[in-house]
Amino acid sequence: MPIYEYRCHDCRARSAVLILSLRNQAPVTCTHCGSSQMDRLLSRFSAPKSEEARLESLADADNLGGLDENDPRSMARFMKTMGEEMGEDVGPEIEAMMDQTQDSGDASAGIDSQ
Repeated sequence: MPIYEYRCHDCRARSAVLILSLRNQAPVTCTHCGSSQMDRLLSRFSAPKSEEARLESLADADNLGGLDENDPRSMARFMKTMGEEMGEDVGPEIEAMMDQTQDSGDASAGIDSQ
């Protein structure tokens, strides 16, 4: 099922539309202003990476150049990059903790004592 991008003649906004059937395609309307005057655009091609390719990308020494295992901000950046590359959703609590660590640089930010 392709996703096509369109530009509206009236408001010039871009819209992405999922086309479920090319044979029975409904008229495309602008999601911003509702106009039916739309031009289909050429969009970039995207191909998903295999898990092996994602792991190789993470292990590339060029990607680890700025990593300092003693710097919480550096580790938080790396963890976010690794999560995004692997397509893993760490959840809002962990995401907020990584953001807080990146902002403050405190290794124990957001971690409760036991």
